[in-house]
Amino acid sequence: MSKNDASAKPSPSVEGQIDSEEIVLSQVRESLRNLQFGHVQIIVQDGVVVQIDRLERRRIARTERHAS
Repeated sequence: MSKNDASAKPSPSVEGQIDSEEIVLSQVRESLRNLQFGHVQIIVQDGVVVQIDRLERRRIARTERHAS
């Protein structure tokens, strides 16, 4: 395969790539917003973010138990 053959394949535009990155970053920020306990997991496939998981844990305040 020559260089000309490789260049015939269309490549994503830089502007489109930046737009996609901004969308992903915005979604990650939204997943982190107001998260106090938990984690955000970003799944990447072939160099592209394909999934964002958010697991939120809610802590319940402990009260003392009275011994009877």
